[in-house]
Amino acid sequence: QVQLVESGGGLVQAGGSLRLSCVVSGRTSSTATVGWFRRAPGKEREFVATIGWSSGRTPYTDSVKGRFTISMDGAKNTVYLQMNSLKREDTAVYYCAARRKVRAEYDSWGQGTQVTVAS
Repeated sequence: QVQLVESGGGLVQAGGSLRLSCVVSGRTSSTATVGWFRRAPGKEREFVATIGWSSGRTPYTDSVKGRFTISMDGAKNTVYLQMNSLKREDTAVYYCAARRKVRAEYDSWGQGTQVTVAS
């Protein structure tokens, strides 16, 4: 397994931007994908985006397409989530997670970072 630490959350006005970071440490060679998820107040956790650790493929959930961009810096073992044109409904705790196979469950999770979008 790997360890993941998120940062970059905060309070932003609607229409603004934030960039979240997720530093991955440990057995990164066994990592297949790293994903971003979020949990809004009173809602279930939902998938946001993911990136293939080797492939670089980047699927997104429909609600963030065109606004969010996931990327990674392999030299820094860091995955980013650039969030633009933020909306109130993007308010949530954002988590990054890793899994060892593409279709497996995500089995390593960070502690989360709060993103609050004010209107």
